[in-house]
Amino acid sequence: MSSEPASFTTSTIVANTESASHTLKIDGYSRTKGLATGIHLKSCNFIAGGHSWHLAYLPNGDCAERSEYISIYLVLNGVAPGTSGGPVLAQFSISLLDRAGKPAPTYTRTATTTPYVGPGAHWGFPGFIRRDALEKSRHLNVKDDSFSVRCDLTVVTEFRAVDAASIAAEAASSPLSVPVPPPDMWRHLEHLLLSQLGADVRFRVDRVDFAAHRCVLAARSPVFQAELFGTMKEASSEAQCVVEIHDMRADVFKNLLYFIYTDALPLPEPEEPRPDPEEEALMAQHLLVAADRYGMERLKFICEDALCRHIDVSTVATTMALAEQHHCQGIKEACFQFLRSPGALNTVMATDDFDHLATSCPSLIKELISKLAAR
Repeated sequence: MSSEPASFTTSTIVANTESASHTLKIDGYSRTKGLATGIHLKSCNFIAGGHSWHLAYLPNGDCAERSEYISIYLVLNGVAPGTSGGPVLAQFSISLLDRAGKPAPTYTRTATTTPYVGPGAHWGFPGFIRRDALEKSRHLNVKDDSFSVRCDLTVVTEFRAVDAASIAAEAASSPLSVPVPPPDMWRHLEHLLLSQLGADVRFRVDRVDFAAHRCVLAARSPVFQAELFGTMKEASSEAQCVVEIHDMRADVFKNLLYFIYTDALPLPEPEEPRPDPEEEALMAQHLLVAADRYGMERLKFICEDALCRHIDVSTVATTMALAEQHHCQGIKEACFQFLRSPGALNTVMATDDFDHLATSCPSLIKELISKLAAR
């Protein structure tokens, strides 16, 4: 009589996980350097795995031995209701973000699965990056004195046992995917501009020559399209022809070209001194004029936004005149808002710039009076 075959079964212990990401922007980085070593600033709270977390940013390190570093920690604020008394298990990485918002591989730090024993527990990277290394890198945006880091966090929510058949069925039903990196066309177009490879048109601005590609310019600017493929097509197609551009500074045209190719304004090189606020405001004014001249609407809005941050009693009159001339309603409203303060209005009205504004743009003064009367 034959015996029944032995029964063999298989099961696997698997970890259920939940993932989340949190980006922290340090706006006003140079001011945070005034904090003492060991003092931290907190991000907003965020939820991962049902638990509450935040990032702790220490601009001068967590102790005297690491005072030349930036320290960053992931802190557990509180556990999810109904959580057992055991530690919360989490695996995370913290990355410095580049200009495109992608993690910079050189400055990505990863922690293995780590036990958080309760609220207040923290793990992280006391030597995340040296401050001088950050300041020399292109990841610090010197124009607005900021940089960003991102925490990618995976939390174990439970362990469970499953049989092999269930795992196979789950794997078969799960769609396959491949991580897709973010767009980086701007990098290739930046290289095209800087290398001048295949350039077929040249411009002379304030005695400085620039090489460019007429198809790129035409695709981005209706004015360049009309000029390079319309009225100026034959003249600009000649090999030795140089298109003269008047009433514009060379550095303004350089920034305009960079924006046309990359959809962003260039960042200063690490060794370049940080521009002062007056220089930034002046460049924004010139670029706004250039953007309006060449039909670059997005650049025009960027310049308006930059000028809103530079409105004061010494600039508001000239900024209002510029806004009126180039039909910038947003920045004009910002100037009106600034002048709603009686102290600011009285001071500005005593300046020569305001007298010139009243003479050159009387309709703008009438609009200002109407706005102030309605407040």
